[in-house]
Amino acid sequence: MIESRLKTLTPLQITCVVNASEQDRLFRCLLYTYHYLGFRNTAGENLKYLVHSRDGQPLACLLFSAAAWKCGARDAWIGWPAPVRERNLLYVTNNSRFLVVPWVRVPHLASHLLSRIARRIQADWIAKYGHSLYCLETFVDRSRYRGVCYQAANWQLVGQSTGRSRNDRDHRLSVAAKDHYLYPLTRDFRRRLCDDT
Repeated sequence: MIESRLKTLTPLQITCVVNASEQDRLFRCLLYTYHYLGFRNTAGENLKYLVHSRDGQPLACLLFSAAAWKCGARDAWIGWPAPVRERNLLYVTNNSRFLVVPWVRVPHLASHLLSRIARRIQADWIAKYGHSLYCLETFVDRSRYRGVCYQAANWQLVGQSTGRSRNDRDHRLSVAAKDHYLYPLTRDFRRRLCDDT
């Protein structure tokens, strides 16, 4: 069990995980074993981050992957007409998994990691995919979590999901409603995301 203050673990080692590496195997194992949603192979653009303490102990995993195709609260908040959203969705990524491993009890670690990742993800994404990001999003299951770490890291609550999932093409699945948070990466994110050229 790691129960300490954040400064006793710093400097944290935050690594972009390379597919099929030893770190990738650890990343997948931790999410599969300890995240309530588990882990599935990701299609499309994604970034995996693995976080270790200064002495090399694994602390957390974060996965950023394809943004939700449609989300009324997000699309209204940005001011996205459907054709523009379809063209510009690649500039938004979804923090689809965030796990602080269960044996770590460190106050403020989660919000600290979200802030650190938000400062570096633009450069990491450009290095991997050759294009910018303008906004991050995530969905927080209200029946399990309150979203405190996202709030503390200055993510903005923009609304709730409708209780459907990305796998619900036939409108038959019912999942828990989730709070939808966004984190703009640039001041002019709306202009960039709504650019119709």
